[in-house]
Amino acid sequence: MLLKRTPAVIGIAFSLLSTAVAGTGAAAAPVTVHVAGDSTASTYTSALAPRAGWGQALPAFFSRGVVTANEALSGASSKSFVDLGRLDRVLAKVKRGDHLLISFGHNDQKKEDPARYTEPSTTYKSYLSQYIDRSRARGAKPVLVTSVERRRFTSTGTASPSHGAYPAAMRELAAAKGVPLIDLTASSTALWNRAGVEGTKKYFLHLPAGPWPNYPDGVEDNTHFQAAGAIEVARLVATALRDQRLLPPASFRRLTAPVPASAIVWPKA
Repeated sequence: MLLKRTPAVIGIAFSLLSTAVAGTGAAAAPVTVHVAGDSTASTYTSALAPRAGWGQALPAFFSRGVVTANEALSGASSKSFVDLGRLDRVLAKVKRGDHLLISFGHNDQKKEDPARYTEPSTTYKSYLSQYIDRSRARGAKPVLVTSVERRRFTSTGTASPSHGAYPAAMRELAAAKGVPLIDLTASSTALWNRAGVEGTKKYFLHLPAGPWPNYPDGVEDNTHFQAAGAIEVARLVATALRDQRLLPPASFRRLTAPVPASAIVWPKA
């Protein structure tokens, strides 16, 4: 006997079908953490390994539900990143619910270069506001990240600030616009003080001549990182994201565990 197709029967069938589809366990689209920043966060190719940026190392601390899109650009300031069209490029990929980490300051300081220089209390805040307002308009969640501190120490062995008024200006802007802030200047300074003058060399691009094919003459760079430094700074950023509950706890992994240099991916040149 055929079942008469009454509206009630059709409704029950649709309900059963919907339940079956829901029960397939289709994974939700991953959240993307976008990074807009400078050379300290950039991704470097295999031709420059072991040089690495903290944005390049950030995926080591995220679970499968979080994807990193690192658009940090070496040499960029908050101004030049916008003027070069890089912010447009980031926003074209941003979707609702994504996060945008915004970290500039190193190159904003360069008064000798009008293409990059910003003044802390005026143009720096104005450019940073573009990242905040435009990402919010797309349904994303901006997060300001103060600059990671350089390897500079006083004669008494204390890490010395090198970014002038820029970190304070970013803190003020975060408070004024109600934006979460990761104070990477403060947390990295504390890390460098714990490691000390000699101990920080393993984090920065301090390499002896000989062993490293990409740096046959060696290098001493007190701004940029080798793998260990990129990993530890990325750990500071990821831990702050967790502690401020900007992402669910299940989004993170290995926040307190050793992470090997092999966790970093250097794209082919």
